[in-house]
Amino acid sequence: MQLALFDYSLPDDLVAQEPAEPRDSCRLLVLCRQDGRIRHYVFRELPEILAPGDCVVLNDTRVIPARLHGTATPPCAVEVLLLRPLEGRLCWEALVKPGRRLRPGVEVDVGAAPARLLLTERLPGGKWLVRFVGIDDDGVASLLRLRGEMPVPPYIKARLKSPEHYQTVYSRVEGSVAAPTAGLHFTPALLRALVARDILPVFVRLHVGYGTFQPLRSETIEDHRMEQELFEVGEPAAREIAGRRRAGGRVVAVGTTVTRTLETAYSTERRAVRACSGASGLFIYPGWAFQAIDGLLTNFHLPKSTPLLLTAAMAGWPALSAAYSAAVSLRYRFYSFGDGMLVL
Repeated sequence: MQLALFDYSLPDDLVAQEPAEPRDSCRLLVLCRQDGRIRHYVFRELPEILAPGDCVVLNDTRVIPARLHGTATPPCAVEVLLLRPLEGRLCWEALVKPGRRLRPGVEVDVGAAPARLLLTERLPGGKWLVRFVGIDDDGVASLLRLRGEMPVPPYIKARLKSPEHYQTVYSRVEGSVAAPTAGLHFTPALLRALVARDILPVFVRLHVGYGTFQPLRSETIEDHRMEQELFEVGEPAAREIAGRRRAGGRVVAVGTTVTRTLETAYSTERRAVRACSGASGLFIYPGWAFQAIDGLLTNFHLPKSTPLLLTAAMAGWPALSAAYSAAVSLRYRFYSFGDGMLVL
């Protein structure tokens, strides 16, 4: 299957630069998979769109302020994006700019002496192995809170008014280098409104890593390989999801990270999502037979990206392409801070 099929044109001014305020005041496009019908709502109307007995599954990961700026010797400005810890918090996989100009053994002053960042080894795929020196695990956590920046995508040019704008209101456990952005639309009031209508919020976790936003480098979709990302589905969550489904309720995944988590955790033997944890490199693209979910609540994604391919697998590309065209013509806001889409 050719990647070029999954492209579309988007005016630059439709790329949202900041979240809606309040969060649940954004727009919501609802797409029916069976007939391609499109309807338009405000996100806070979600409890009326869903039905009593449904459940919405959310990712409670929290974003690490994983971007650091520093200076190497000889003098050179360096940007480091920490991707994945390998030994506690001291050793990480990272992306480094300007990576090609630097050599293993270079130390980067990150403005928090005596702590330094040592570039130890080049890794495949343009990544680096880096290590904090002159500091312990707790010191790294403090350094990131003090000096780290939220790793917002490069298409967001505006400065965040608050780091919390790039966290969901229900985020709990740090571990991600990007936000599960479909969840940014939720507010505490909206979560309470779902519960009041007997729509159950259930929490699972996938720590969003480089794999989620890694570009596809092959024009043949099947050649792409997702990187492994850590996930966890607890026993209470698995039990609640299975119970709602047995009673006839729908399972609506909030975001592509939740979708991949639930599809990874689905047991064909039990015909249900099971409690489990581990690493998932599941790549979902058109042709995938969904087993764990009945609907997808997501954002509008970049052309030719893995989240777009997953959404196309759920909606069907002709229907999704028509929905994106409608969203552009009606001036919906796109990408991480943009409006929402619900595929049912």
